[in-house]
Amino acid sequence: MIDLHAAMRDAIREGETARLHAPPNPWVGALIVTDDGEIVGSGHTQVPGEAHAEVVALAKAGERARGATLVVTLEPCCHVGRTGPCTEAIIAAGIRRVVIGVPDPDPRVAGGGSTALRAAGIEVMSGIEIEAVRAQLAPYLWHRMTGRPYVVAKVASTVDGIVAMADGSSQWITGDDARRDAHLLRAQSQAIIVGAGTVRSDNPRLTARLDDIVLEPLRVVLGAAPEGALVHPCWERQGDERKIMQELGAHDVLQVLIEGGPTTISRFLERGLVNHVVWYQAPAFAGANGTIGALQSMTTGTLSGLQRARFTGVRMIGDDIRIDMEL
Repeated sequence: MIDLHAAMRDAIREGETARLHAPPNPWVGALIVTDDGEIVGSGHTQVPGEAHAEVVALAKAGERARGATLVVTLEPCCHVGRTGPCTEAIIAAGIRRVVIGVPDPDPRVAGGGSTALRAAGIEVMSGIEIEAVRAQLAPYLWHRMTGRPYVVAKVASTVDGIVAMADGSSQWITGDDARRDAHLLRAQSQAIIVGAGTVRSDNPRLTARLDDIVLEPLRVVLGAAPEGALVHPCWERQGDERKIMQELGAHDVLQVLIEGGPTTISRFLERGLVNHVVWYQAPAFAGANGTIGALQSMTTGTLSGLQRARFTGVRMIGDDIRIDMEL
């Protein structure tokens, strides 16, 4: 007897191991499970141009895949890209049933993978642990549905929402653990956006530093970056933020991290371009005398004009709190 929900949760964890290296492909996880519940193969998406999760799992399972169930977080592809169609590999392996977390909105798939499997006599189920899979693959799904990257805005502030003091100092409000977590956010993003003011005041490196690994997302500066700034090489962009997002989406950027100051983050929020907010709060108070608030550039005149969000997570990170919100 197979516990399909437990198997899908395992597939989600398997997919998470591909989160940093899979883009612009989705970070998919897959398991091959026999009728008595034994996992005989598992896999996740490899780097672009190499095997997808299903093919990795099938290779590990070998002949034991015949008559077994494939549990996979995303609908298998049915087109030729950098690799061959996963549906063909699944059919050839003799899989009896495929259990899918979410359909793939990519126009090259969009139900075609499930159709091809059913046409080959394979039972197809979908919607198992769908909310958890959607949350994990949100940047990929959003990009394929809209052509724009999924936008994450990051704020690090005191409890009363202050990001810089009256003397202009802002580093470091949160502790080491929160800053390490923020570097993971950078690593999960293919581009980071800051305003020219942030570059002038902080001259940030905008790299993702994870233990011995240093990753370099695309740096995007809204305005003109000062000569010799450490963010080079970068894109310097001006104008409509939505057009900038469309341009980044066309360059296979699935997720953008907004790390700018109050002006930049406020602009993206006011234009309805932010999908997710990660707000780190330190257990400290600053007051309002000359300090700079996280969203002080945002104008909301009435309660009906409030930007409403939904809490999706609150957890301690060292001495600080991380709050996650979906808009």
